[in-house]
Amino acid sequence: MILREPTIERLAIAEGLLLEPFGLNESHLAATLAAMGEHKVDDADLYFQTTRHEGWSLEEGIVKSGSFSIDQGVGVRAVAGEKTAFAYSDDISAASLMDAARTVRAIGAAGQSRRVKLQTKTKISTSRLLYGTADPIATLDSTQKVALLERIEKMARARDPRIVQVMAGLAAEHDVVLIARADGTRAADVRPLVRLSITVIAEQNGRRETGSGGGGGRFGLGYFTDNILAKYVDQAVNAALVNLESRPVPAGEMTVVLGPGWPGVLLHEAVGHGLEGDFNRKGSSTFAGRIGKRVAAKGVTVLDDGTIADRRGSLNVDDEGNASQRNVLIEDGILRGYIQDSMNARLMGVKPTGNGRRESYAHTPMPRMTNTYMLAGDKPREEIVASIKRGLYATNFGGGQVDITSGKFVFSASEAYWVENGKILYPVKGATLIGNGPEALTRISMIGNDMELDSGVGVCGKEGQSVPVGVGQPTLRIDGLVVGGTA
Repeated sequence: MILREPTIERLAIAEGLLLEPFGLNESHLAATLAAMGEHKVDDADLYFQTTRHEGWSLEEGIVKSGSFSIDQGVGVRAVAGEKTAFAYSDDISAASLMDAARTVRAIGAAGQSRRVKLQTKTKISTSRLLYGTADPIATLDSTQKVALLERIEKMARARDPRIVQVMAGLAAEHDVVLIARADGTRAADVRPLVRLSITVIAEQNGRRETGSGGGGGRFGLGYFTDNILAKYVDQAVNAALVNLESRPVPAGEMTVVLGPGWPGVLLHEAVGHGLEGDFNRKGSSTFAGRIGKRVAAKGVTVLDDGTIADRRGSLNVDDEGNASQRNVLIEDGILRGYIQDSMNARLMGVKPTGNGRRESYAHTPMPRMTNTYMLAGDKPREEIVASIKRGLYATNFGGGQVDITSGKFVFSASEAYWVENGKILYPVKGATLIGNGPEALTRISMIGNDMELDSGVGVCGKEGQSVPVGVGQPTLRIDGLVVGGTA
């Protein structure tokens, strides 16, 4: 059996799904790109996509819903300077491609941009091999998917008689994309994605509290073994039971210790978005113009890494055909760079970083995070918690809001504990962390040796577009953070 190189194999799969069934070939792609290049443009690309999605949900002991959908289409984009013209269609055909090309090609008519040099010779973009190409929807049949959700229900209720309700959701997606650029680049990716979510409600003495757990990544549904399910169920049940014992939290400025893993969502929101290239090119980020300057305490190193195998936020190539990268954004407290898509990289005079992402063929790409996390330090978690004289130990987070321009954030802790003299006294409810992301970076005084990535549930929103992402961090001590409380 002769096996093809993975990059070529993915390109063949994409062409077999997105070009051949519609009578398209390389000459149609070249003709469409040439039509867009008749006026002055700096860049142009075609983005073909087909996505199969399936979802199942369980509530009150029964599987109440199941859904299946297929979406496919093509986005056609031309860029001149800072201006973008974009058209898309769910009809993949030669006629639709040319209609879209004629719609967008006038973008450079009145501009001063150069005419992009169209390449007649194609080149295959370099890419990575981070996950397989198998369709995760097909890795379990319908009966097995229903049985999986029913096992979760039984596991959760068996953990504790106070669990009165269990809700679970299972989702699988198979996404195939093909990118053709005006410079001759051709790239493709085949992206599996699965996610399992669990929410439980515990009741005691008339009081009800919730807890959640789950995870996923770029693999098949066979990943969710009974051991993995038990881990997620324990996470959800323990959170709900802890919250049953929670008390009001004192308010004020205090030491806050953040747990490892998912609490990195605060880093993602309060710092990561501020390091995206578009905000910094426009000068609207608090990090704009600060490359090479200290922006965080010593020991703080922040990465955006799209190259971690099987991770939810990872990509073999981004949505512009650039290979994903391991980008060091902050190194030992010094700002080293931003994450870039192609347009912002060109306008800022730097190279793309493999972070051009879009929700679908119906959206334009922009610089977006992949897996954003802070590297570990050298302190044991126990030592960091023991260092708190009076403060908060937050191990899980819910929602939050961030102002990119100022860096100000507000985050709610879904699981947190009150600590005095190094001792965890009791769980608290209603804790809200209020602060400024860049300023909080400078107040990090202890960094744990226990860096963890989240379990694979993150979704990032920006300008109306959602993409899967990952977050992570070690245990962190932050001094002088404001906690809004209920006591």
